[in-house]
Amino acid sequence: MFGLSPGDRVLAVAPHPDDETLGAGGTIARLAAAGIHVHVLAVACLTQPRWGTPTDSRLRHEEFNAACDVLGVSGRRIAWSDDHRAGHLAGHVAELVRLIEAGPDLSLAALEPAALLIPAAGAVHQDHQVVHHAGYAAARPSGALRHWPRMVLGFHGPEDHTWSREFPRPSVWVDVTRTAVVKDKALECYARELRDGDHPRSLDRIRAIDAAAGASCGAERAEAFVAYRMAC
Repeated sequence: MFGLSPGDRVLAVAPHPDDETLGAGGTIARLAAAGIHVHVLAVACLTQPRWGTPTDSRLRHEEFNAACDVLGVSGRRIAWSDDHRAGHLAGHVAELVRLIEAGPDLSLAALEPAALLIPAAGAVHQDHQVVHHAGYAAARPSGALRHWPRMVLGFHGPEDHTWSREFPRPSVWVDVTRTAVVKDKALECYARELRDGDHPRSLDRIRAIDAAAGASCGAERAEAFVAYRMAC
């Protein structure tokens, strides 16, 4: 996949635990099945009241680990959990860039990944916008000064497909037909975060989004990405 070889590393940066599965779960599972070491850095997790069901960071950690196990993720970490940064990412952009650039374990410096997956521009959620800008800045080319991935791809969340004014046109499609069942199983680990009916986060809607992407590349199900860099 993408010209990567078994043993190569990929870093996926998700704003919250579950975004890695919602936006790129089938691709992560396919990479892992091909012997690529995929690592997931989830930035923020909070215990707080909200619409639907209240969040509980302890349960979110458990769900995150379970989903990563299903997808075949190698390393995983939630960086900021129940602290002031997790509740206000926009006020900590410089720190977030440094975390992605040179954090202690799951970072560009620590892993030297061949590819970086980040939220795509034009996201509906403000945290996704912040993480996109931070990931984009961290991946800037810098010669031999530090490691920068030769491939940078942006993924979308399901809400972006239904409520985004600046939805960038995807340029890369990944056939996830064979790993769709793995993605569905990982999504079930986040059952508390999914919704019923016609909500964008319902399993039926997520499958429909993947089916629409698949129609663009002649596959049953696919995931679409925006290519920010594809360097060979």
